[in-house]
Amino acid sequence: MGTVYSDHTLDVKRYAARMDEHPGLPGQRRDEVDDLVAAWRAERPDLDVEPLQVLSRVSRLARHLDRARRAAFAAHGLDSWAFDVLSALRRQGPPYQLSPGALLRATLVTSGTMTNRVDRLAEAGLVRREPDPQDRRGVLVTLTAAGRARVDAALDDLVKNEHGMLDGLTPADRHSLASLLRVLLAPLDA
Repeated sequence: MGTVYSDHTLDVKRYAARMDEHPGLPGQRRDEVDDLVAAWRAERPDLDVEPLQVLSRVSRLARHLDRARRAAFAAHGLDSWAFDVLSALRRQGPPYQLSPGALLRATLVTSGTMTNRVDRLAEAGLVRREPDPQDRRGVLVTLTAAGRARVDAALDDLVKNEHGMLDGLTPADRHSLASLLRVLLAPLDA
């Protein structure tokens, strides 16, 4: 069994205040990850904690992004799962429809979960089931006009919020960050 760490408090006298300017990066403010890394370096100088500089920030950013996305969806009466299904249909272009199997692949959920989600969205009038002209036993899930209006409005708010989250970056910085994240993510998605 490894070492047990029982004290989870950060001695603020030992580490610089979080919002102070970062000593090695003039013009940049310290963040919680700077304090976390400093604490681990002090307690475990034998361990290279450099990956925390990137991945702890990605993790924290993901939590902030998740909250912002849920708020944008909720403002339009949608949960994240509903937005996922509606947006998968919307991205198809007219006639905005997919088979349940294609929706499964687009949203990465089980068939039982997808059936429940389609049922709930159909009850709300946001999608409808239609016979598949290519397969007599199959159905297609089609986005309704109300569903399209709802997902479009939620997407408008989402994109506006996400632009705001990226305001601190120049267009070149955004491009570089997207490219670097793609390098990390592509092998994991494969």
